[in-house]
Amino acid sequence: MALFKSSNPALNEKIFQNPIDISGGEVMTERGTLNKFFFLSLMILASASFTWSSYGQGKNVMPWMIGGAIGGFIVAIVITFKKEWAAFLSPLYALLEGVFLGGISVIINESFAQKYPGIVTQAVLLTFGTVFAMYFLYRFRIIKATEKFKSVIITATMGIAIFYLLTMVLGFFHVNIPFVYSSSALGIGFSLVVVAIAALNLILDFDMIEQGTTMGAPKYMEWYCAFGLMVTIVWLYIEILRLLSKLADRR
Repeated sequence: MALFKSSNPALNEKIFQNPIDISGGEVMTERGTLNKFFFLSLMILASASFTWSSYGQGKNVMPWMIGGAIGGFIVAIVITFKKEWAAFLSPLYALLEGVFLGGISVIINESFAQKYPGIVTQAVLLTFGTVFAMYFLYRFRIIKATEKFKSVIITATMGIAIFYLLTMVLGFFHVNIPFVYSSSALGIGFSLVVVAIAALNLILDFDMIEQGTTMGAPKYMEWYCAFGLMVTIVWLYIEILRLLSKLADRR
């Protein structure tokens, strides 16, 4: 899975700080970025459906899921450092990430089929509902992307990233941090905080897209920013799915 930043690394403010040569070329627009985001969304849905249907046919989706996660991570890192390649690599990222999301979704769905039927559908609806809500809050300046706001969200996001990395490293030594995965009140509270931080990252993403449009970023930045927004939404979906899984465990 890709890292997150704008706080998401794909949408770092520094990418707009250098002078941009747009002589003879088209510039980035919000409409163009939105169109490319919808295209990437279709790519994710298509590859996720492939993994889902493969499981329904009795195939082992674990190799697909692992391959998608690793491949998506590698492609995301390359795009982060080579943003000019985003037009070619973003669709590949979407396909790989969709394979991973399809795999993890079908596993969660089967695990909680009795306790929580429709858990994946609810996670998808909550994810897109959150995206639209955050866009509304940003567009009408109910939540403003001030420098202080950005600083708090970026710090919180990096803290979560470091904590997850530490948890993974400790797991190799069979040391577990229970509340990260448990359905205890503390575990649910932790997931609620992470979901909130992931959702607020969307405000930073929308602000970064608006900055790129205002500053006349080159056309390929539409792909780059659409990719960055997708990274945050993938993270948000996974965290919502994790939260719902914890709630299902308490039933």
